Amino acid sequence: MAKKGKKYQEQAKAVDRTKAYDVEEAVSLVKKVASAKFDESVDVAVRLGVDTRKNDQQVRGAVVLPNGTGKTQRVLVFAKGEKAKEAEAAGADYVGETELVEKINGGWFDFDVVVATPDMMAQVGRLGRVLGPKGLMPNPKTGTVTFDIEKAVKEIKAGKVEYRAQKDGNVHVPVGKVSFDDEKLVENIKVLIETLIKVKPAAAKGTYLKNIAISSTMGPGVKVAVTSIK
Repeated sequence: MAKKGKKYQEQAKAVDRTKAYDVEEAVSLVKKVASAKFDESVDVAVRLGVDTRKNDQQVRGAVVLPNGTGKTQRVLVFAKGEKAKEAEAAGADYVGETELVEKINGGWFDFDVVVATPDMMAQVGRLGRVLGPKGLMPNPKTGTVTFDIEKAVKEIKAGKVEYRAQKDGNVHVPVGKVSFDDEKLVENIKVLIETLIKVKPAAAKGTYLKNIAISSTMGPGVKVAVTSIK
């Protein structure tokens, strides 16, 4: 394991690794120990009690954070005709059909989210091998395969983020920036956790929310007491 730098070690001293903090206290601490020269992102890591090897215990979807993430998402939309015009009017950064498929196959990835109308998925499917590994493939579960293009684009621009339980049951989601007011970060975190609770698979047994931690881009993780959010 790589040795942590002196700055990180100093930050870590301010965090009691044996303690689970109330969410408000945890947010304040994460902001306090953040010392990078840029506006660090604040991320939430949640350990879920699910077995992702089983289809009936998959956890995946999207949630609109009330205060956004502090990052403007570049949205690419695969659509044609009136739906293409709808995408442009809603604020999509790139809109097109086959020409975008060819451009992406050529190695172009200057976008953060991909949305597609269902009738375009036959063409978009050709990009599965390049978009899939990057987590950019449109999916109905996250609302990125839809005919309601206006809603999809506006929600993404407003702060919609995707969540997905990895093989180990961990979910990682950005919830804002260190520069955000404490109250806005807390609100975003609570909305995320409430959403994860709502989508708990019926087949999941035992403790569902096992651990919650938040951290800044360059800072140490701070454990959050589950009871302070639920």
